[in-house]
Amino acid sequence: MTMTKLQLITKGLIKDNPTFVLLLGMCPTLATTTSAINGLSMGLATLFVLVLSNMAISAIASLVPDKVHIPVYIVVIATFVTVLQFLMQAFTPSVYASLGLFIPLIVVNCIVLGRAEAFANKHGVIDSALDGLGVGLGFTLSLTVIGLVREILGSGSAFGFKFISGDGMLAFVMAPGAFLVLGYLMVLFNKYLAKK
Repeated sequence: MTMTKLQLITKGLIKDNPTFVLLLGMCPTLATTTSAINGLSMGLATLFVLVLSNMAISAIASLVPDKVHIPVYIVVIATFVTVLQFLMQAFTPSVYASLGLFIPLIVVNCIVLGRAEAFANKHGVIDSALDGLGVGLGFTLSLTVIGLVREILGSGSAFGFKFISGDGMLAFVMAPGAFLVLGYLMVLFNKYLAKK
């Protein structure tokens, strides 16, 4: 069954959401979502790499021998991550500093490599770009929502704007809060999917 262009995008947003349904990319999800801005930034960084690496891998897939396709895909992904690092260091150094080690780790993020292996090497460049866009948007939305909930509960602010005076619940900006928020949001998301 062939999917429409819109279905390629919405599949990654809802049905195959990498965070809430497939449980992929948990390391950056739990570590970088201490605020909505960090979640949004990490999601957009991953989206950038996903779209471009999917397109490149789709374009070269027929030329790459089966024995070396995974190492080749990793080199392609690493190239785009390096470009992303340089761009972030030049134009958004504060965001780059706050995400730290998690930007280079996009190279081995199972979402990016998984989409290259499961989709991009079997489909055309445009469809691969749309698949990367949908999965990247799903990941970005998930990280932003998790970061927003953690930031509101943990510090009484949203996107850095303080709207509740005093201190929030410190646990939500620490590791236990990440697990709690992720767990509850996964339950809500999957309950929503079950009703559809």
